[in-house]
Amino acid sequence: MSAQNPLFIPGPTNIPDRIRKACDMQTIDHRSPAFARVFKPAIAGVKRVLGMGAGEVFIFPSTGTGGWEAAVSNTLSPGDTLLAARFGMFSHRWIDLCQRHGLNVQVIEAPWGQGAPLAAIEAALRADTGHAIRVVLATHNETATGVRSDIAGIRRALDAAGHPALLFVDGVSSIGSMPFDMAGWGVDVAVAGSQKGFMLPAGLAILGVSPKALAAIETATLPRTFFDFRDMAKAYVAGGYPYTPAVGLIAGLAEAVEMLEEEGLEAVYARHHRLAEGVRRAVAAWGMRPCAASADLYSDTVTAVLVPEGCNGTDLVRLAADKYRVAFGVGLGEVAGRVFRIGHLGSLTDVMVLAGLATAEMCMADLGWPVRLGSGVAAAQEFYRGSVPAMLAAAA
Repeated sequence: MSAQNPLFIPGPTNIPDRIRKACDMQTIDHRSPAFARVFKPAIAGVKRVLGMGAGEVFIFPSTGTGGWEAAVSNTLSPGDTLLAARFGMFSHRWIDLCQRHGLNVQVIEAPWGQGAPLAAIEAALRADTGHAIRVVLATHNETATGVRSDIAGIRRALDAAGHPALLFVDGVSSIGSMPFDMAGWGVDVAVAGSQKGFMLPAGLAILGVSPKALAAIETATLPRTFFDFRDMAKAYVAGGYPYTPAVGLIAGLAEAVEMLEEEGLEAVYARHHRLAEGVRRAVAAWGMRPCAASADLYSDTVTAVLVPEGCNGTDLVRLAADKYRVAFGVGLGEVAGRVFRIGHLGSLTDVMVLAGLATAEMCMADLGWPVRLGSGVAAAQEFYRGSVPAMLAAAA
């Protein structure tokens, strides 16, 4: 029965029954019209969730990391220069992936807990008068620290500098949960994964690719085979894949988009903000604070909680898993041990979040941390009681 406890990690997320049932399908011929009837709605739905204009969506049997690799291998050549800020584990990992591909990454170091440093990015772009920088990499939601960066601000920096670089965005833990405006922000490649806001099992890398990024394919010389956009685009014309697709996951993706749009994307974003704010109120009641340095940086999908001096966040995560069969996220990289992470994205309600907060409090008490049982839960309860969504209040 303990397997019924919801997850409070920042992905993979809880899977709704509708999506599990959609994925549970008999084998079909993926080169037949039957597959196209599943595939085309998924592609069209992802375009709407991303806020795309022109361009293509490519869905690979992979994860977000594969999406990063697909983005760079299709658009760049060995020795090309990229600009990236490093301010958390996932921005670091994308930089590392690019360096392993023989790319020259100009790294702007920023403190963990801060977002992408807009002024430093604009200064670097203005200094690049020869336009050697081909791509700016940006992590929209840094899952390690619970920090949301201003992607529209990075686009403004590019435009202010008059720089032609492409803008690639890691939206793995934001897309489908927080507002994302690919066309409005001038994003050239957006990377998502199936296991976060889309509420699916892990297994799909989802990319939105602008016309400008598609044009870069013709001159890029980094090797790619499995992740080749050209092979995918050619197969798409016939409604299929260049190799065997993850048919069940794609069927689930179409169902996930339908669920998101039934709720309404704005309502989805409002729900995530509401759940996150309840968690943040609980954290304050515990006498703690988020790792994110200021309120404008707070993520609505994950809160990294800075633990009291002398405490270890990893101890709480281990105890929660061993004693209560509840999963929280450990601290990563520079914040390992200094934080524990509460994921609040995907298929979650306020009632489920309250259960997670209560479990965290029990663990704190078990570990002898300075916390009063019920304090954080009560703070979140007061907030949720006073912020019931209008549609639920009307139905009551």
